[in-house]
Amino acid sequence: MDETDLREDEIPKWDIALAALAREEHDKLGKPLHLQDFQRLAGEYAIRLDDIMVTMFQLVIHGEWEYRDAAGGLAPLTQETLDGLFVNRRLREEDLRGFAGAWTPV
Repeated sequence: MDETDLREDEIPKWDIALAALAREEHDKLGKPLHLQDFQRLAGEYAIRLDDIMVTMFQLVIHGEWEYRDAAGGLAPLTQETLDGLFVNRRLREEDLRGFAGAWTPV
């Protein structure tokens, strides 16, 4: 099967390379990831933080990862949550500060 044979619902809704980077970092650290981890990865790999975070939101929205708020409670994220954060088609770092909780693969 080649790429043209993939159905629309089989195409990941996130950047698979960034998802793999996040998973690798999680496995390497052996703990949930936090905004500071994503900021560090963005700097180390010269990746825009908002690209990483869009991927993380999509992973949570599609049940691949979970997000727990700063108090430790499971916090469902929706497409509407993500859409509400966009300014000029980008996520701003100051808007992401509200997501200081933990990100973990399911």
